[in-house]
Amino acid sequence: MENVRELSQLIARHGRVGQIETSVAGLSLIVSYAPTEPIHNIYEPAFALIANGAKLTVLGDRVFNYGAGQYIVVSVELPIAGHVVMATEDEPFLAMGLTLNAAAIATLLLETSSVDRAEAGPSGIGVSQVSTDILDVAVRMLRLLDRPRDVAVLRPLIERELLWRLLEGEQGAMIRQFGLADSRLSQIGHAIRWLRAHYAEMLRVEELAQLAAMSVSSFHRHFRAVTAMSPIQYQKQIRLQEARARLLADAGDVATIGFDVGYDSPSQFSREYSRLFGSPPRRDAIRLRRQE
Repeated sequence: MENVRELSQLIARHGRVGQIETSVAGLSLIVSYAPTEPIHNIYEPAFALIANGAKLTVLGDRVFNYGAGQYIVVSVELPIAGHVVMATEDEPFLAMGLTLNAAAIATLLLETSSVDRAEAGPSGIGVSQVSTDILDVAVRMLRLLDRPRDVAVLRPLIERELLWRLLEGEQGAMIRQFGLADSRLSQIGHAIRWLRAHYAEMLRVEELAQLAAMSVSSFHRHFRAVTAMSPIQYQKQIRLQEARARLLADAGDVATIGFDVGYDSPSQFSREYSRLFGSPPRRDAIRLRRQE
């Protein structure tokens, strides 16, 4: 499609290797000229569209393979491992991302009475084939990079149209739940934000369920539906990713870092770290520094 070609050209011209934030608020570009190793990160709510190449994303026990002409929506903060699986010098991986704005979605829902639609089961992530309408809006968003004087006036209008197209698309039910303060997805989001802020503390599921305004059994069921893991598994992912970031920034004592993120046992910390990242903490940190 012509729009896919233009999207690729815009990303290639304005992007560079890795992921960069652009001068258009909330818009990022991702470029890679070779497959990458899995990158563990906490993904914020966002929409991402691939123009060229392919990527594999893992959330808990769920695996998502998607490529050119497909998009992914993440609706809550999720610990995800993702890596580029198809990219070469001649055919690089090219993608764009846009942060999702819950307030803007809520406004659209109120104005269009979309809140009356039946609520689907909560989900934190989804992949779909891009429609012509969504692709057209995405291209116009990236054209703003060549027209900085237009950004202040047109960016809000283009974002609004993109959100509307997403609401009307295959992932619309998830987008609606993200925008509704009283949806199951938003209730789980409250618990997730608490976990992210207090990851080193002892987890009390009863208190998390109360925060989400659910019974314990309902909270467990909906939390797993959204995140593909239990609250304890989610907390573990957050702890280990925080530990990895600290090890990379400062080659401190491994046991101390493990304790700081919530582990009482150094051996358990090292064992679980190795299971997630493939090697013990100090060795993994040394390898990552060499790659920088």
